[in-house]
Amino acid sequence: MAAQPATFSRNLFVLAFALFSMALASAAADGSWLKHVPEADRARKNPYAGQADAIAAGALVFEDHCAKCHGADAEGRGKKPSLRSSRVQGATDGEIFWLLKNGNLAKGMPTWSKLPEQTRWQVIAYLKSLGKSGLFGYSGKSPLEVGR
Repeated sequence: MAAQPATFSRNLFVLAFALFSMALASAAADGSWLKHVPEADRARKNPYAGQADAIAAGALVFEDHCAKCHGADAEGRGKKPSLRSSRVQGATDGEIFWLLKNGNLAKGMPTWSKLPEQTRWQVIAYLKSLGKSGLFGYSGKSPLEVGR
């Protein structure tokens, strides 16, 4: 009988840890990473914003590096978030640049700091060109068609 209280305590600890981990993961998925972005990074502007050539180049990089997790349409897959959400589309270019540079490893988002800065800005130009999901925000184009 003495083993039952120990087993119960251990199971309770495991359950509490699992719930805490889920809450932490949920917080990261809801954009909590944004509070970690320094003001100087937040204020950075994309030098390639709106440029058709940069958007097309960013689409190619997105297809190679991002679509596997976020989907070819950037709408997300499984637990991987949509990049067409209001949160992402409303983020500043500098905030997204910071995330690409630093990643969010707890949520499975790798750091892309090894990609040249120009390439990261091009990916951001592409993402912003997609707009928000929904009736008025979706272009219906594949990544390779955007910017044509």
